[in-house]
Amino acid sequence: MEFREVVKQRRSLRSFAPVEVNDDLIKDLAVVAGLAPSCSNKQPWRFVFVRSAGLLERMVTTLKPGNAAWAKAASLIVAVWSQADLDCRTPDGRDYYQFDAGMASALLMLAATEKGLSGHPIAGFDPEAARQVLALPDGSQVITLIIIGGQTHEISPALAAWQIAAETERPARMPFEAFASIV
Repeated sequence: MEFREVVKQRRSLRSFAPVEVNDDLIKDLAVVAGLAPSCSNKQPWRFVFVRSAGLLERMVTTLKPGNAAWAKAASLIVAVWSQADLDCRTPDGRDYYQFDAGMASALLMLAATEKGLSGHPIAGFDPEAARQVLALPDGSQVITLIIIGGQTHEISPALAAWQIAAETERPARMPFEAFASIV
């Protein structure tokens, strides 16, 4: 698939088909994500790939109810985490770890799309509870959880009406003039 087509196909869908998650798949997604640029090449992103049924269930308990309803069908949850001391801090106090982890996460989701998977990053979860379930170090921040499953045309019955609408048609994108300018 051409790059532009992968980007066009990437959607944050909530309906998933079950998919086998083996070590090769996880390593492939991680290697692609690891090619992301980062400040001074510090590579501050950290990923925990959750695929075992018991741990998936525990991770779903950290989600807000609206996300838990559909995410329980996921075959994989990727916890994206980092901490400020793993990356650059500018003299004026800007931390880059979240930005750099975001770039790596975007590459991971594009790699998943290329493999016929759907990846949906969420903010609706309890980051401290997720950190505890995964036994992450003190001071670390779970930035997002990427809920991943196989692409399907079957709409999950767990979805609300507005979510069903977003599944069947790509939500509107802002026009160029709303987010970019040429000077």
